Amino acid sequence: MITGDGELAEGSNWEAALAAAHYGLDNLVIINDKNNLQLAGPTREIMNTDPLADKWRAFGMEVSECQGNDMASVVSVIEGLKQEGKPNVIIANTTKGAGISFIQGRPEWHHRVPKGEEIALALEN
Repeated sequence: MITGDGELAEGSNWEAALAAAHYGLDNLVIINDKNNLQLAGPTREIMNTDPLADKWRAFGMEVSECQGNDMASVVSVIEGLKQEGKPNVIIANTTKGAGISFIQGRPEWHHRVPKGEEIALALEN
């Protein structure tokens, strides 16, 4: 399952996490995209979810972290996961729009789609 740090402001995510841990769903892997941005700006200003790893652990999860913009890092962490009676959470520390100069780190691209010349420019990056 993939979730973002911004959507963790919604209680239903934590309710599901609590149920998954309660039932020992050790075949569940949650990849938490932590890019520190959500629709209207930085998560720390809108609804701070840090310390995120501590929160997942408090809900009964096994927590790992990786560099989410580096697929080798993601794969390495996935391959090292253990099934020991609790769900796994991978906090993938990412940069929104990484590598695309006019998108990287800009919250307005949460809901925008590149058009026309923007597509060509993005592909050049």
